[in-house]
Amino acid sequence: MITIVMGVSGSGKSTIGEGLATRLGQAFVDGDSLHPQANREKMARGIPLDDTDRQPWLAAIVAEMDRYRAAGESLVIACSSLKRSYRDILRAGHDDVRFVYLRGARELLAERLARRAGHFFDPTLLDSQLATLEEPSEDEALRVEVGLPPAEVVESIIRASCTGA
Repeated sequence: MITIVMGVSGSGKSTIGEGLATRLGQAFVDGDSLHPQANREKMARGIPLDDTDRQPWLAAIVAEMDRYRAAGESLVIACSSLKRSYRDILRAGHDDVRFVYLRGARELLAERLARRAGHFFDPTLLDSQLATLEEPSEDEALRVEVGLPPAEVVESIIRASCTGA
């Protein structure tokens, strides 16, 4: 099983993804670590990525997912997955991929980004991410509201996964 924890920057993908992986005893990969250096530099300058910029990044994520599949291991990965077309690339006909969409109010996301240190993402890009976001439907992803403590969000994901909700 591959679980992709998705959402815009500041939604808690890395924190929730890591907590979920720990709780499930699975590996965790932060998709940001797979961005080409050119993408990192572009975002650090406050320039939004476009579809062309994201293609090598998505390919690297797919390659990482395939590596875990080949080893017969489950994986939790944090990846914004902003557009349906990106999610289609990540899914690529595999039925072992599920998405968990972390939703949050713009004000909460901006507050979190303002407090974050040491990350290449320029917080001024939040609005461009929100504009790019194509929210997944309830049948495409488990939708989870953020704002609660991370452990509670992780437990709500596990409960919803167990009940099929």
